[in-house]
Amino acid sequence: MAFATITWSQPHLYRPMRLANPKLTVQCSSLRTYSTKFDLRTYWTTLIAEINQKLDEAITVQYPEKIYEAMRYSVLAQGAKRAPPVMCVAACELFGGSRLAAFPTACALEMVHAASLIHDDLPCMDDDPSRRGQPSNHTIYGVDMAILAGDALFPLGFRHIVSHTPSDLVPGPRLLGVIAEIARAVGSTGMAAGQFLDLKGGPNSVDFIQEKKFGEMGECSAVCGGLLAGAQDEEIQRLRRYGRAVGVLYQVVDDILEEQRTTKEGYQDEKNIKKGKSYVKAYGVESALKVAEELRAEAKRELNGFEKYGENVVPLYSFVDYAADRGFAIGEQV
Repeated sequence: MAFATITWSQPHLYRPMRLANPKLTVQCSSLRTYSTKFDLRTYWTTLIAEINQKLDEAITVQYPEKIYEAMRYSVLAQGAKRAPPVMCVAACELFGGSRLAAFPTACALEMVHAASLIHDDLPCMDDDPSRRGQPSNHTIYGVDMAILAGDALFPLGFRHIVSHTPSDLVPGPRLLGVIAEIARAVGSTGMAAGQFLDLKGGPNSVDFIQEKKFGEMGECSAVCGGLLAGAQDEEIQRLRRYGRAVGVLYQVVDDILEEQRTTKEGYQDEKNIKKGKSYVKAYGVESALKVAEELRAEAKRELNGFEKYGENVVPLYSFVDYAADRGFAIGEQV
């Protein structure tokens, strides 16, 4: 979620290439092959357990209890995939960084992610009654408490980074870079900009919404991991492009899968139809499949630049394939 300054005179449009279909088995040639022994599911679920424990410890109930209960309700929701923190840890490990160095930022990313979802679900925003397989925060705690819970989670994330990152593992200037990345990503030119256009709609708005609401989160997660480990500027730029592509890819595939479900069940998401949020509704299944393949290929091209790190890059490669293929189930929601 943080990157170089960009002028948003008009939405960035991805140019379609080509993808696969229902099972979403995308073909990508000229990509380097690494060990087939890596098990993404084990890697991911192990990290989820560690991150969940640290999040539970980071948000303890205190006065005023109701706010903390609302914060915990969303952050500790059962079935969350923890994709942003897991990507952060994987990017940090790519460059030889320690998980101990990455965990505080990984937890902060989940706090920020949860806060953005709480606010997105509000009646004045996307008006979603459920999230991660359970009622939305405002459905349980009321709109006023949901707003406060989201407001509290954003700064808690920043404080957690500063207070819990081992100073012997991550120098102060790197932490400042991480904080700047997250602040940039959630701000008026980042996720907030995507939500703005999500509310207003408009021609060709889907591309911009997807990039800002979903690409930002993936980009920031990858970049933060690299910054923590001391990656070079060129490597950070590769992580930016990689993370953004994976974040948008995940959502485009979600749109395709949702279309398949609604076609089969005869159910239509009226909000997505009316606002044109769905890539499929805006451009059709075939175009969405082509865009997804381009994004998958783009993400892997960026990773090819990390070949000197050997098999440390395998988890990041695997995330790309998971985003496209969904070859196994982890939790319920990102």
